[in-house]
Amino acid sequence: MTTTIDGSGIARRIRAEVAEEVAAAAGPGPVPGLATVLVGDDPASAVYVAAKRRAVREVGMRDFHRHLPAHATHDHVATVIDELAAAPEVSGILLQLPLPAHLDAAPLIDRIPVTKDVDGLTTASLGRLARGERGLRPCTPSGVIELLDTEGIALQGARVAVVGWGELVGRPLTQLLLRRGATVSVAHEHTTDLAAVTRPADIVVVATGVRGLVGPEHVRPGAVVVDVGIHRTPSGLTGDVRSAELDGIAGRITPVPGGVGPMTIAMLLVNTLRAARWGAERATVAA
Repeated sequence: MTTTIDGSGIARRIRAEVAEEVAAAAGPGPVPGLATVLVGDDPASAVYVAAKRRAVREVGMRDFHRHLPAHATHDHVATVIDELAAAPEVSGILLQLPLPAHLDAAPLIDRIPVTKDVDGLTTASLGRLARGERGLRPCTPSGVIELLDTEGIALQGARVAVVGWGELVGRPLTQLLLRRGATVSVAHEHTTDLAAVTRPADIVVVATGVRGLVGPEHVRPGAVVVDVGIHRTPSGLTGDVRSAELDGIAGRITPVPGGVGPMTIAMLLVNTLRAARWGAERATVAA
């Protein structure tokens, strides 16, 4: 039988632990605070930001939110980020993507100080990841690693196929897996013989944004399958994996919804708490 990995349950446990740590640290020190920046009125982005803000408040952190109009200029967004970067009460900054078409995301993301980059997406943060230096790691890849660790799935020596080479998931996840001693093969939606890459793998992680790309022909019996994709259909949410067809083939699989998605927000809270701690450490050294 295929076992479903309960990402929602794991995320609840992490959020409860963060809430306990925030409460325990309350008193003389500053309360961690996350600043979310939303540009425009994209409905999906608004839903995602609302969920993040709600999670922040539920664990006792401070919620700093800036909603800018869709016509906001590069200089306007940059000024807001700079103001938040200089604010000591702000532990972390998240610029919600995608931005309106007239804005270039990369230079705006890079205005976020590496010490407050809770999304782990600045050039400096990704460089620290590549070099194995201390830093804040991208939330979704970190969530995937946490899921596997919680399930007791060994990474050292494991054969892992990462299907997807995007900047948000595939690339940083590959780095994290390599750091953990996994043997990683990378493919994507244009790979000519995808099954040749994925079938030998002990763990298959799919993050392409292509609905239903991976099915039973791509997965060996007993493999662990992690579906990072999410797509809205008339019948509900589905992922990059044809999960129903893998029942009885995969050893363990993450559902959509309720798999990787909740872990992303949980790891955002972990990163915000971590950023606040590191900020307090720097302040102590400076004093």
